[in-house]
Amino acid sequence: MSDTRVIVLVGSLRADSLNRKIAETLRDQAPEGVTVEIAENLEALPFYNEDLDGENVPAAAAELRARVANADRVLAVTPEYNGTMPAVLNNAIDWLSRPYGVGAIKGKPFGVVGATPTPYGGKWAHQDTARSAGIAGAVVVEDVTVSQSALEVDVLTDADVLAKLNGAVQTLVDFDAETAAA
Repeated sequence: MSDTRVIVLVGSLRADSLNRKIAETLRDQAPEGVTVEIAENLEALPFYNEDLDGENVPAAAAELRARVANADRVLAVTPEYNGTMPAVLNNAIDWLSRPYGVGAIKGKPFGVVGATPTPYGGKWAHQDTARSAGIAGAVVVEDVTVSQSALEVDVLTDADVLAKLNGAVQTLVDFDAETAAA
């Protein structure tokens, strides 16, 4: 049996971002039979503009679409900016949603996790991300969402937090869209 491929969209561009480190940890701790790949260069995506989206789609958008189309699952790992998802993540979802009705994200099981140094752990960003991905055509797996506060715990070393995050990946991998639709 081939690996289940999970593509990760990181909502922070900062090199030392906690959420990037979470994505790297999930990649490094992927269960057997699962390949977790981080989509790089989201900062190279121009803001979505239908005028750019034609025969000569920007290379960064074409590459992201191909990587997501070839993945089995999509996971967003994101902080929260001013009570919502970061613009870079929203923009990536916009590119993945087109062409309307057949975008690369259509039908892909989708989950969202992340951490923020707030008491709420980014839950508003995670709700907005899931809603946007669902509207874009992804199949949002509600049981995957982990909104972790980083105020009083080191999310990269705490065994309980790591178990929740790794459990979210396993739930996303185990999700059967056909059974859920029945």
